[in-house]
Amino acid sequence: MNKLQLRRYAKLIARTGVGVKKGQWVIVQAELDQPEFVEMVVEELYRAGAGKVSVEWSHQPLVHTHYKYQSQDKLSAFEKWEIEKLELRKEQLPAMLYLESTDPDGLKGVDQEKFTAVRAARSRIAKPYRDAMENKYQWCIAAVPGKAWAKKVFPGLVASTAVERLWDAILSASRADGPDPVREWARHNDALAARCDYLNRLKLVSLEYRSSNGTDLKVGLIPDSCFKGGGEETIGGVLFNPNIPTEEIFISPKAGEAEGIVYSTKPLSYQGELIENFSVRFEGGKVVAVQAEKNGALLEKMISMDEGAKMLGECALIAYDSPINNSNILFYNTLFDENASCHLALGRGFNECVKGFEQMSNEEIRAKGINDSIIHVDFMIGSPDLEVVGVTKNGARVQIFKNGNWTF
Repeated sequence: MNKLQLRRYAKLIARTGVGVKKGQWVIVQAELDQPEFVEMVVEELYRAGAGKVSVEWSHQPLVHTHYKYQSQDKLSAFEKWEIEKLELRKEQLPAMLYLESTDPDGLKGVDQEKFTAVRAARSRIAKPYRDAMENKYQWCIAAVPGKAWAKKVFPGLVASTAVERLWDAILSASRADGPDPVREWARHNDALAARCDYLNRLKLVSLEYRSSNGTDLKVGLIPDSCFKGGGEETIGGVLFNPNIPTEEIFISPKAGEAEGIVYSTKPLSYQGELIENFSVRFEGGKVVAVQAEKNGALLEKMISMDEGAKMLGECALIAYDSPINNSNILFYNTLFDENASCHLALGRGFNECVKGFEQMSNEEIRAKGINDSIIHVDFMIGSPDLEVVGVTKNGARVQIFKNGNWTF
């Protein structure tokens, strides 16, 4: 892979993704797949002004081994040093960079009952710290190729060639394959902001989704909510981009207001396994039934993590004619596949989708209708004939998507 282009990608992640402040502490979480690129990113973070960069390494096969041999109680427990670490992060608000490269099937064979119980237990402990830090620090998720992931995406190639192909696909999808990705992202963010402005002026109260695959869903919106997309700002006014890549315009719907059924159009990678060809039915705003051709039991466990896991936390609009979808590559990774076409998310909503959230407590934001949960899981619903209609507070119906794409 061209090292100059990788350097440009690293610079994009540091400056546009993380948006590091002068003297800031940055924590990088990465697998062992691309240590040379991690070195490059760390250097670019320092060049962007970071005062301290910490790297936390992980290795998915070890996770598999831990779940095989450790007890559920041991895996669920938070050690004293882990609590102290959360306390320190809450106090100092380091920026977080997550570099994804894991195998989509890497946790196949793990006891999912055990995995789900451990995740739920640990999430409940970490949640108060997460809530206290929300919207106060920058975070960014980007990707690098792992060998197993690359072989999953390009099964007919030898590992080294598959990794090169996946690098090409990541850079292209991330708008980082040109001479100046930072400038390209500035233009991209401007275009996303313009779509948000148009949608917010409509003052929509609901969204209706229909597709020939059977999707027929109506979702209620919070009256004083707003669409977001591209770059975001912390409460302190620091600009960052949480996802590289991104093509979405999103909003958090009103918890408890969803009726109908929706069908997935791409596999969902969840807890190291794939859930495929599934549907989700809502009544009274909550999931009342799910069906799946593969890993339906895992889908059932996902919506049982807590009460909020049965309700929607996000509606995201992405053109079917998107760069990622047009690549004809199924990434088996939500960061990419969710940006190929429209998606929904079960679980936690986004506080920043309520106007004036900065002056509200978490309780007040929940009362507005933002869903709360220990999970936030995106699943893809975009199709070539998907239609999305927005209904305004005056009852006017506005066609937002036709044949899978924007109407404006």
